Amino acid sequence: MRGGYPHRARYAGNAASARGTADGFRRPRWAARVVYDRRVVLFLVERTVSLPLAEAWRRLTEWPRHGAVVPLTRVTVVTPPPTGVGTVFVAHTGVGPLSFADPMEVTLWRPPGADGPGLCRLEKRGEVVRGWAELEVRPGPGGRARVVWREEIGIRFLPRLFDGVVHAVSRRVFGRAADRLLTMA
Repeated sequence: MRGGYPHRARYAGNAASARGTADGFRRPRWAARVVYDRRVVLFLVERTVSLPLAEAWRRLTEWPRHGAVVPLTRVTVVTPPPTGVGTVFVAHTGVGPLSFADPMEVTLWRPPGADGPGLCRLEKRGEVVRGWAELEVRPGPGGRARVVWREEIGIRFLPRLFDGVVHAVSRRVFGRAADRLLTMA
């Protein structure tokens, strides 16, 4: 494969069967196999808090609260409650003309319960920011809650040179957001 990050590509089975497409165009062999190939930054934030699992989950998944803790951001939930698979919300970040919308959709919704930890997966569907986020709440040591926030973020138009900066800033901003969300009642 030319360019990109071949080690980050995911392949979809037999290339020969995927070459003919519904739109009638014939793709090169390598393009038929590549389902996913873009530059992204992956980061992880982990916290252990003295909260019951259900309360940690509630604090992390009340989407408008994220606007109160992420700088220059407000969050609007587009779909009616309750939150579940298919819920869509938009984080508007920036000031004036230097702002963008970051629409997200809940694609997995499994609150914590007696059957195991909670897991929520969000798909970022914006024009500027792409990727996904997973929020996991599971039992931690001493009856506390263990929170894991994983996120893959790709920013359109941003050169590869800035990947390290995006990683460091994202980890810091979302780490602080997780801390604030978990401490706000």
